[in-house]
Amino acid sequence: MDITPIVRPLFAKRQKQIDLFERYGDEIQKKQLYNLLETAQNTEIGKLYRFKKIPDYKTFSEQVPLITYEELKPYVERMLKGENNLIWPSKVRWFAKSSGTTNDKSKFIPVSKEGLYQCHYRGGTDCVVSYLNMNPDSRMFSGKGLILGGSHQISSLRKDIRCGDLSACLIQNINPLVNLIRVPEKRIALMSEWEKKLEEIVRSTLHKNVTNLSGVPSWFLTLIKKILQQSGKQYLSEVWPNLEVFFHGGISFEPYRSYYKELIPSEKMHYVETYNASEGFFAVQNSFDEQGMLLLLDIGVFFEFIPLSEVGKKDPVVLPIWEIEKGQNYALVITTNSGLWRYQIGDTVKVTSTDPAKIIISGRTKHFINAFGEELMVDNAEKGLAKTCEQTGAIISNYSAAPVFMSNKSRGRHQWLIEFEKEPESLEQFADILDATLQSLNSDYEAKRYKGIFLDRLEIIKARPGLFHDWLKDKGKLGGQHKIPRLSNSREHIEDMLKMNH
Repeated sequence: MDITPIVRPLFAKRQKQIDLFERYGDEIQKKQLYNLLETAQNTEIGKLYRFKKIPDYKTFSEQVPLITYEELKPYVERMLKGENNLIWPSKVRWFAKSSGTTNDKSKFIPVSKEGLYQCHYRGGTDCVVSYLNMNPDSRMFSGKGLILGGSHQISSLRKDIRCGDLSACLIQNINPLVNLIRVPEKRIALMSEWEKKLEEIVRSTLHKNVTNLSGVPSWFLTLIKKILQQSGKQYLSEVWPNLEVFFHGGISFEPYRSYYKELIPSEKMHYVETYNASEGFFAVQNSFDEQGMLLLLDIGVFFEFIPLSEVGKKDPVVLPIWEIEKGQNYALVITTNSGLWRYQIGDTVKVTSTDPAKIIISGRTKHFINAFGEELMVDNAEKGLAKTCEQTGAIISNYSAAPVFMSNKSRGRHQWLIEFEKEPESLEQFADILDATLQSLNSDYEAKRYKGIFLDRLEIIKARPGLFHDWLKDKGKLGGQHKIPRLSNSREHIEDMLKMNH
């Protein structure tokens, strides 16, 4: 039974609210800020920074400092011990566990009940709202949604406080009615042993009517391969003929787009990019004709932006949404209804529109290569690889890149370790095309490559099959929430990978 026509009017009401972002985005964001300040004015942090005395954004930006996880950590440690009303008034019982910092294996991001229901779940709903608005012929509710998430565990610090990957936090707290339209069952979705979990997902979903997918593109490919192997089919559309949309996020889809189209050669298949993180749900693609994702301005998040030229400065320029410019790259700063105040999330975004505000994720503040002044961002890398694959017919499953520093015998260069699903006929030709494409995308890289004065042509090293999977496994980071470091300014990660490549 297809209930899409029945539920569509319910989602249409929300679409009207989203349409207001174009005309009233600035006012909506200001209202979010004032609501957050008023709600938390009697918390410890609210009293410390005198939230009651903040009448406008200018005062907020002057009175409340920017923070990273290192500044948040003391509050988190106290909250994990049971203290309340520190950064948010409601008791925080859930913490999203994500990749760690330099000093810690893991970060524990507070997820309040307001953050769960007003931000994360509403953001997920807005994905469906946007998709149904883009695709009037959708029948996505005629079957099940397959969500590939992380694992779940109970914190050992207190019985009433739990932590896990964000997806596990969401699955654990979701309305039971949602479980009627999603697979796999909760028991399998929350399994912590990744490889066993994949086997169970294949077994339990192979013969279901799956119409939509949600997850990280690289990890979903692993699942798709297992499903095709088990079913004996060549295409995923043969296994699930009613499959119509993949809601993807976590990493760029560009290096994987051609491979997905090869595995799902269906004209009715669509791809919708989302921007959801442990810290909140921020944006969703709302047009098939453009890559930019619409910032969700009314679900408990106030956005600020640091120009890339200011990143790392002691007192950087920080801009509200009404001062950002189209085409510029910024480091994202968030204030949320889980008690993150002017929190530097670590992502960089490129603004593709200001009315309404739309962005693409251009990289990480720590994931780029600038060893020689070239400022190569992840966005450059993803676009460069996509164009190179298009020209050579290659398909990439994973990659990582780092600089090879200058010595008295050679100039510097970039070294790319690439695992191919389908190899190009010539690695040298692939390297030539990628190098030229990166120069066309990044003027700083082009300048450093000019006549080879500062940088030699990049180098491609072919990774053995399964290298990145094995590297993550060795680091204890197998699972849908963990990501390969794409670009790095140091050789720490790539040296580990190269040792495992032989």
